[in-house]
Amino acid sequence: MVATTKQEAFAQVTGPGGPMPVQIEDVRGHRLPVFADRARSLREVLAASARHGEAEYLVCGDLRLTYTEHLRRVARLAEALRADHGVGPGDRVAVLSANNAEWIMTFWAASALGAITVGMNAFWSPAEVDYGTERTTPTVIVADGKRLPAARQAAAAHGGTVLSIDQIAALAGTPRVGEPEAGYALPETPIDEDDPAVIIFTSGTSGRPKGATHSHRNVIAATDYFRYNDEMAAAFGRPRTLSRYLMTSPLFHIAALHNLAAPRLVAGDTVVIYTGRFDVDTVLRLIERERIESWGAVPTMATRLVQHGDLSGYDLSSLKILSLGAAPSSAELKAALREKIPAVAGTLGTNYGQTECSTAAVFATAADLAERPDTVGTPIVNVEVAIRDEDGGGWLPDGEEGEICVRGATVMLGYWNDPVATAETIDEDGWLATGDIGVMDQGYLTIASRRSDLILRGGENIYPSEVENALDEHPEVIESAVFGIPHPELGEEVAAVVVLRADAAEAVGGEELCAHLRERIGGYKIPTVWRTTTAELPRNATGKVIRHDLADLLD
Repeated sequence: MVATTKQEAFAQVTGPGGPMPVQIEDVRGHRLPVFADRARSLREVLAASARHGEAEYLVCGDLRLTYTEHLRRVARLAEALRADHGVGPGDRVAVLSANNAEWIMTFWAASALGAITVGMNAFWSPAEVDYGTERTTPTVIVADGKRLPAARQAAAAHGGTVLSIDQIAALAGTPRVGEPEAGYALPETPIDEDDPAVIIFTSGTSGRPKGATHSHRNVIAATDYFRYNDEMAAAFGRPRTLSRYLMTSPLFHIAALHNLAAPRLVAGDTVVIYTGRFDVDTVLRLIERERIESWGAVPTMATRLVQHGDLSGYDLSSLKILSLGAAPSSAELKAALREKIPAVAGTLGTNYGQTECSTAAVFATAADLAERPDTVGTPIVNVEVAIRDEDGGGWLPDGEEGEICVRGATVMLGYWNDPVATAETIDEDGWLATGDIGVMDQGYLTIASRRSDLILRGGENIYPSEVENALDEHPEVIESAVFGIPHPELGEEVAAVVVLRADAAEAVGGEELCAHLRERIGGYKIPTVWRTTTAELPRNATGKVIRHDLADLLD
């Protein structure tokens, strides 16, 4: 029977006898709703992909991998990592690379071994790579050519074997002695669904990145969210067909790894990997050539698309779905996209989540945004979202502003080797404190403000304290304050007010400070707007810098 309401569809999909029944289970000491018929490990997910056969899974440049060939290569790579490089359950396999098919194959191979993939930020400076390596002590670091020197330097200091992307390609592409004809001999090491599978670094409020650690359960719950969406569409009489997805977000973020590479493997879809610096014309030609049907973009990319001008010279007839995530997007931008590409108007949605959540916590459909342009949506299936008093005084009713908290099987295990930060973020009842401020109204979430002082530049989180700590290492800097200012394309750009010693005021400027920072932090975190001074920063009665006054100092 075709459902006519969301409630009917939900009952058909998740009720007894439905394709994805939901039940309450114990999840690491908490009673939570979960899908009853789920995979228990990513290796199980990988093995099941054999059913997709000769359909294309990955397209990257000239490389085109069917599901059959992908599985064969991953099995070879897993065996090479185990036999030749000693990778076993719980070991870390770090990837320091721009997007490519080998990144994804490394993830699946490590997951099949019960090892943990560490997604290192490809924009990191050598010092940050060293920190991430020291923090996670990987057995193997996989790096592309541009980042091999930093990887080798870190491995020399902290141990581990460095393999290039070319070596990974060779290990995956070369048959091994005694390999079964089918090439599907995956490892058989026991894996528990609450074993760690992935570490994704987040910018740290205290100045150092923290490793959000996701379990097999977390990643599978993220993939099942997309499977659930497909089943809900089918309940409304819209059964899915195989689709082609464009990947433009980096794989060291959940947007590309958890929410694209993994769920598309489950569904049997094709992932087309965009490589190189983002260029609107190149992206549009790729959509045209590969007949892309779905693209999840960050607002910066969408803004560049809107500003690109006339699109009539591109055949975008295949593109049916466009979604925005990873950063706030204005109602004006969404309206411009609907006008620019009318075919996606009915599907243009948005979401809100964090790395710590594995996937979106809430999602807003095009219909939701038509009624509530400022909302980021309602909680996704099996996830609870509530508002807590910012002072920890208790839960708040509709309409009252407070801290957004999330609970569900998608919430991370914690921060890698950081029990203090984990305890500060996830309470004893399993609620994740996001640090963001919002309001709930009849199930719809609206964001009031982001985590204190957070700068969101082109979808990348930047915490001022991290940049300030690096600036304050300069011998002529007394103190500094870093903050975000509006930028028409990136959303925000990084600005800094730096207090210098009196005798250095004329000699030290933004150029020297930029050079100082390049040795310590990723380039995307370096301020582009500077003000140097010898005057003290504005402070309140308790001695804290008054950040909302800092922009006035730039004039």
